[in-house]
Amino acid sequence: MAAYQTVVVGTDGSDSSFAAVDRAASVAADAAATLVIVCAYYPASKQEVERAQDELGDEAYQVVGSAPAEDTLQTARDRAIKAGAAKIETVAVKGAPVDVLRDVAAERKADLLVVGNRGLNTLTGRILGSVPSEVARKSGVDVLIVHTT
Repeated sequence: MAAYQTVVVGTDGSDSSFAAVDRAASVAADAAATLVIVCAYYPASKQEVERAQDELGDEAYQVVGSAPAEDTLQTARDRAIKAGAAKIETVAVKGAPVDVLRDVAAERKADLLVVGNRGLNTLTGRILGSVPSEVARKSGVDVLIVHTT
C-alpha cells in the first residue's frame, strides 16, 4: 500500500502556489494517489481586484489569485497533468485559506497536505501567522511545505 492515498494542495494562482502544485502532483503520481487541488477564495469585483493590484503591488496575488477560482484551478490541473498526476480533483471553496485547506483535507481524508512557503519568513507571517505555519500547526495530517520563494 502506498504511503499516501490522497494529497491535498492549495493554490491561489501565484507562481509560488503553482510550484507547490507541481510538487504535490509529483508526490501523488509517485504514490498513485488522488490529488485534490483546492482554491480558497472570496468573491471580488473587477474594480476591487484592480484597486488591490494598485495598492498591494507584489502582494496582489492574494486578491488576484482568488478572484478567478475556476481559471486558477484549470491552470493548476494542467500543471498537475504535466507533472504526472493521473487522478485529479479540483475544489473551489469560499473562505479563508487555512480553514478551507483543513476542512477539505478532513472531508477527503487526506494523508498529506501540501502548501508553498510564501509568507513563512516574512515579518507579517511571524506576527500574524502565515498559511504554511498555520496549516502545519492545525491540520492534523502530514504537511509538506515546499520551498517556492
